[in-house]
Amino acid sequence: MPRRYRPEKRVVVPDLRYNNVHVAMFVNRLMKDGKKSTATRVLYDCFNLIEDRTGRPPVDVFEQALQNVMPRVEVKPKRVGGATYQVPIPVDPRRQVSLAMRWLLSAVRSRGGRSMAQRLAGELMDAATNQGAAVKRRDDTHRMAEANRAFSHFRF
Repeated sequence: MPRRYRPEKRVVVPDLRYNNVHVAMFVNRLMKDGKKSTATRVLYDCFNLIEDRTGRPPVDVFEQALQNVMPRVEVKPKRVGGATYQVPIPVDPRRQVSLAMRWLLSAVRSRGGRSMAQRLAGELMDAATNQGAAVKRRDDTHRMAEANRAFSHFRF
């Protein structure tokens, strides 16, 4: 990480079908080995499944899932006088989105069986209703931050 300057944040172009920046970011994270068209097809198939099962617009379900998985606080290790404390700190909004997408994808990839579109649709629908492995991971992060609240005065 550079010491003297902060590189500017890149502007993400919204996806073509839904004109949504988060969908475009999710496609980029879903992509393996540079196969963007495959990742896009998987996500759009997933959105078709969500629309068939819920009857709601799939982008609304996707955004609700992201909101439910985003962590508000996390812990970072801070070394003070030979001891390392887990200090709770608030999470930057860009990092919230990034962590939520990463956690959703890791939960989807650990789900068993079926096609990627079906697993992704199941996890997104679970996350939209505050269930699933990604929401559990967010809850664990919040629980750890709450348990270490006594060390919040070490925040820098």
